[in-house]
Amino acid sequence: MVIMSEKKRIFLSSPHMSGNEQEYINEAFETNWIAPLGTNVNAFEEEMTTYTRTAGSAVLSSGTAAIHLALDLVGVGQGDVVFCSSLTFVASANPILYLGAEPVFIDSEEETWNMSPDALSRAMEDAQAAGKLPKAIVVVNLYGQSAKMDELMAICNSFGVPMIEDAAESLGSSYKGKKSGTFGKFGIYSFNGNKIITTSGGGMLISEDVDELGRARFLATQARDQAKHYQHSAVGYNYRMSNILAGVGRAQLEVLDDRVEAKRAVFTRYQEALSGIDGVMFMPELEDTYSNRWLTAMTLDPDKVRITPYALMDLLEAENIEARPVWKPLHMQPLFEACKFYPHAEDNVVSERLFETGICLPSGSNMTVEEQERVIELIIKELK
Repeated sequence: MVIMSEKKRIFLSSPHMSGNEQEYINEAFETNWIAPLGTNVNAFEEEMTTYTRTAGSAVLSSGTAAIHLALDLVGVGQGDVVFCSSLTFVASANPILYLGAEPVFIDSEEETWNMSPDALSRAMEDAQAAGKLPKAIVVVNLYGQSAKMDELMAICNSFGVPMIEDAAESLGSSYKGKKSGTFGKFGIYSFNGNKIITTSGGGMLISEDVDELGRARFLATQARDQAKHYQHSAVGYNYRMSNILAGVGRAQLEVLDDRVEAKRAVFTRYQEALSGIDGVMFMPELEDTYSNRWLTAMTLDPDKVRITPYALMDLLEAENIEARPVWKPLHMQPLFEACKFYPHAEDNVVSERLFETGICLPSGSNMTVEEQERVIELIIKELK
């Protein structure tokens, strides 16, 4: 049993308000635009489009909704197959099931912890030989680190399969100078309460195809046809964001670069303090990429470190400090136990090893240096 300390709680990644949110919220109230329409909704989309240097954006109720719409827009339906990163949160794959499709999970590789081009290539070749290519590939940028986009895009393009880039955790990151989320047919962001910027709950769909984004907005507002009466000729969803929450998003987007800088500073302090301990390794940053370091993740080599990640989490929790394991791979989840999985190599299942040895440390952009030093001192005490 973990005995909780009376010390102030240190959260994994708590919301961090800019102080300017209330201005946009007040505007929504003063103009009485409370519904999923209004100045803030339009402006948030325009400002995100400018930030990402894409053709357009559609603001939605969640990142999961954005993935669902992206899959719908590329034609995923009953009986289709969708390839998906295995080392991710379940929301990356649940929308595949919403549409009656079958997920096939792809392992990670060591340099990014993200989708393995080797595993994807084998999966695509098998699918082509079987005469059933996937309708889409969902590539996740884990904890802010971009996947190997050049290699993965080359594979997608060679087989003519669209990529959906799940950048829920990587807003503010970049790959070879290009913003994370802008590589696939569609990119998605999440503004959940623990993300690098938040609207409490919300998401965004971005694309170079403005016609498809228009279709996304149509589907997200219950697919109501152009008519005086209520008429519907397609299945729609209630997925638009309110004007109030969009106002929160506008204020948050204004400080995104500051939040990235703060997250990276948190990572650097952990790395400088702990990387000298034998058996401790931090999530790498691929050359020519810039990670927002949404969460600081590290692994503990069981051959060199006497404590397991779960035991360390319990010890931190006893001091009122929140830490989490690395995502449990989806191919290991009971929900997906019947699904096909492609490992990085026959004798090297990277995602399972990262799950077994990984831990995510408190990484809030509003965590003080003193709070982080408290975490570091406890970890050093246990690991040394």
